[in-house]
Amino acid sequence: MATLKEFEEALRENGMQMALAILERLRERDRATRVVKPGRRIVGKKMTPELAREILELHGSTEMTQQEIAFKLGVNQGRVNEVIKRGKWLSGDQTAPEAVARDKGKARIQGAEPKRPRKAAAKSGARAGAKAGAKPGPAKPGKAPKAPATAQLAFGDL
Repeated sequence: MATLKEFEEALRENGMQMALAILERLRERDRATRVVKPGRRIVGKKMTPELAREILELHGSTEMTQQEIAFKLGVNQGRVNEVIKRGKWLSGDQTAPEAVARDKGKARIQGAEPKRPRKAAAKSGARAGAKAGAKPGPAKPGKAPKAPATAQLAFGDL
């Protein structure tokens, strides 16, 4: 099976100018009538107890799938699952774990909450100092030194 580009090249090679003209008119017609569809999901729709109740109502009264409910209401399918399976978001309590996580995420996005330093970053700094020539401290009692990593086998080694 040939691609459209290969078909067009074959028409050019055989000097079929009329066929090329028709092909170009069809392309122009398609460009003029092409419609760009909007995104399926409304980004940033806030999950509320009312929306959670609506999810449960749709789930109980219709035979819609979780994906169809999510599409209709403009939320993520994972949120629909949380509401149906675990009853999340049903209370208006702002101290509920999901509400606290949502608010922290929003604050982090807006830059209001400073990032905490990670433990791994602090450790890597200490390792870098040890590699640069600093004397390592005494080993902790009860901890055996790490054995060096062994080399991996390649296909040619067998």
